[in-house]
Amino acid sequence: MNSLKYIAHYPAPLIEQVQALIDSNRLAPHLAKKYPARHQVQTDKALYDYVSELKSEFFRNAPALAKVGFDSKISVINHALGLHTQISRVQGGKLKSKNEIRIATLFKNTPPEFLKMIVVHELAHLKEKDHNKAFYQLCQHMEPNYLQYEFDLRLHLTVQDLGLANKAD
Repeated sequence: MNSLKYIAHYPAPLIEQVQALIDSNRLAPHLAKKYPARHQVQTDKALYDYVSELKSEFFRNAPALAKVGFDSKISVINHALGLHTQISRVQGGKLKSKNEIRIATLFKNTPPEFLKMIVVHELAHLKEKDHNKAFYQLCQHMEPNYLQYEFDLRLHLTVQDLGLANKAD
């Protein structure tokens, strides 16, 4: 079951369905058919603009983002697809805080739904630091299909891990 580490916490019947799709070489084609397009956000500037647009739509009063970019150092192995950091510095006699969002480089070549899901996830951390009920409600407010996209992204990562992507062609 280590090959299904991204979905290990899901119910056993669902994992069995995924395993059956893998065994019959249908998981990669299923995802390719469901998500045929790739997004066009390829630079840090384009990502900053994309994230800022979503942020302004849902968090008008939240502090500005100091930095947004793709980061090749973020690794799925460390259970991270993106990072939201808040850096506090003393400037003069005041404590200044800066928010940064970094997205794993692997998202440069994914469907737009997956990029939006991870951006929504990181933006939700502006309001909710923990992965609690309020956090996931906020994610679903920003993207009603959030939970489906998260699951499908986990399937996508499974396909990548197992080297099944080439079998989809």
